Amino acid sequence: MLYTEMVATKSAIHGDRKKILGFNKIEKPLALQVGGSDKKELSEVCKIAENMGYDEININLGCPSKKVQKNKFGACLIKEPQLVAECINKMINSCKIPVTAKTRIGFDDVENYEYLNSFINKISNAGCKTIILHARKAILKGLTPKENLKIPKLNYPLVYKIKKSNDDLEIIINGGITNSEEIKNHLENCDGVMIGRAIYQNPYFLADIEDKIFNNNNVPSRAEVAEKLVEYVKEEVKKGIRVNQIMRHAVGLYHGQKGANKWKRFLSDNMMARDSDFQKVNHIMQIAQNNEKANQAAS
Repeated sequence: MLYTEMVATKSAIHGDRKKILGFNKIEKPLALQVGGSDKKELSEVCKIAENMGYDEININLGCPSKKVQKNKFGACLIKEPQLVAECINKMINSCKIPVTAKTRIGFDDVENYEYLNSFINKISNAGCKTIILHARKAILKGLTPKENLKIPKLNYPLVYKIKKSNDDLEIIINGGITNSEEIKNHLENCDGVMIGRAIYQNPYFLADIEDKIFNNNNVPSRAEVAEKLVEYVKEEVKKGIRVNQIMRHAVGLYHGQKGANKWKRFLSDNMMARDSDFQKVNHIMQIAQNNEKANQAAS
């Protein structure tokens, strides 16, 4: 299941809805992740998400950025369990799609089972039965969002303990997970695994997950992925989407493979090409096919 980046309630309500919330049906099942603490606004976004065809709405309780804290959403809300519970209850009563929460295991000097379990109980009593736990606490002052993804230590055992104490809840673990063996280990203790950076840096990791976790051997090669991507780009630019808005997310397709540098360099030099310049877009396929042959020969 795919989750969007966090969208602030005001942006979702007052912004260009098609641009901010629009999606392609191939992205489904899809969850909209929202940031906010105003119950009325959160309720309205739930209705919007449901009407637009999202499969789930997820409230972000884990982002530690200063801007997010200033607007009173994200990780700072871990300090306000009652407000969070009221927000979630309002959201659940506003739509029929599932409402889930993503949070950290603590904040600043608070990282203990008692506080986290009490917070989880507040959320679940409000009606939320799926909780994604990023297994790091959030440092609300002194660290950048990027540093908050690395410096606070991972504490997987605390997430496992929460699951053991809340067997009726769906607990999904997140944070620092980089390979399929780690996923298998986590699935012995939790109901699901969420992965962000590892897949963004190496999108083809998804193929390994299909194979190792879902026993699907019919996965496309990188060249086949690139071929589908070119078709997708050609369709999307007709709708006004720029080439670079798509292809910048494919830079890691050949991560760790022969030809990776050539792939990255070509995308870097050409992804700002005019959208009508499909000769350059088509050249992506030539590089992908050459890379595929080189890697097959190496193996």
